[in-house]
Amino acid sequence: MSKVLIIADRVVAGPAEHLIADGAVLVDSGVVVAVGAAAELDVSVDAQVPRLRCHGATVLPGMADCHVHLAFDAGPDIVGAVVDTESSELSTAMADRARLMLAAGVTTVRDLGDRDGLTVALRDSIRSGAVTGPRILAATTPLTSRGGHCGFLGGEVTTDDAIRAQIARNAEAGADLIKVMASGGALTPGGPRMWEPQFTAAQLRLIVREAARHGLDVAAHAHGTETIGQCVDAGVRTIEHCSWRTAEGIVYDSAITGRIVGHDVAVCRCVSGDWELFLKQMGSERAQQMAEVIQEMRGAGVRFIAGTDAGVPGARFGDYVGMLEFFASLGFRNAEILDMATVNAAHALGLRDTGVVAPGMRADLVVVDGNPLTELDALRRVRYVFAAGRLAVRPDNG
Repeated sequence: MSKVLIIADRVVAGPAEHLIADGAVLVDSGVVVAVGAAAELDVSVDAQVPRLRCHGATVLPGMADCHVHLAFDAGPDIVGAVVDTESSELSTAMADRARLMLAAGVTTVRDLGDRDGLTVALRDSIRSGAVTGPRILAATTPLTSRGGHCGFLGGEVTTDDAIRAQIARNAEAGADLIKVMASGGALTPGGPRMWEPQFTAAQLRLIVREAARHGLDVAAHAHGTETIGQCVDAGVRTIEHCSWRTAEGIVYDSAITGRIVGHDVAVCRCVSGDWELFLKQMGSERAQQMAEVIQEMRGAGVRFIAGTDAGVPGARFGDYVGMLEFFASLGFRNAEILDMATVNAAHALGLRDTGVVAPGMRADLVVVDGNPLTELDALRRVRYVFAAGRLAVRPDNG
């Protein structure tokens, strides 16, 4: 179906508040050719062009998950699952997980850490049409400290020369960006605490410079308040998690937030679908403090982008909307949330051909039953998904 006119009750052209009632989208050879009123396009477009009439539905830009790990299985022992699995078996599982995300309306994923460049191979197979899946941006091997967060993926570096060499290896392997574990995390036994820095400010600046030399942006895993500030000052493109941790608890710094906004750094909070359980485990006081910090960042103008951390324990690949509902629980408007998943994500990821439905854009489109601007759960009722104009998901294939 290289050419088709999609007609629906509404088209969310993007940003989300740009809504066309009784709209239509003309797709040809993987690209959006025209967007407008259905009554006009239905008459002007050749009658031989197939019509996909979607009564009661909404067409919107394909959504992006800006933080996933396709090599992880979301089980309790992801280290063992990654390290002990044969490459061929792991590659098959990764392709299955990518298809789950596409079926949920996610047409772009940014993979922020895998093994042996397997995500690059999957990305290229999808790009060639050999495999069905979303567009993938791959970070390949994340940089970490000796014994540091996710060191089991092979990216441990201790010197400036080692940093340069690992970035060069990633670039040669086909990386779309560089990922740095700037602070500790919770997945690696014996590693630095979440708030503890894994690199110096000078090393972070070196990482950004070296990545730029290869034409690549940097995504920084940063929980610690001090580290967040250093990452922003170093020039990273996105901050992952950004949870403002210190040894004493959450310590928010509005001055750092001001620099985040001023430098146009996007923030991916990495919220999985099991966020209610996570908040319960945090305790009511800390959960309330976290919510207040997010609201302060929102008020300051921080550009949030959507990401689930899919693959880490409990973060399932098919539950994209659960993450969006977390922000709804904090009072974010549905239009804001849709922008996080589309136009804001595209901007942060440096993708100029997606995120909105407009002539000349890549035809990454999702058709859902209902109106997600008034009912976020409508995003779970996926009817069709187009990936670069190819009908990849329909009612009879899930």
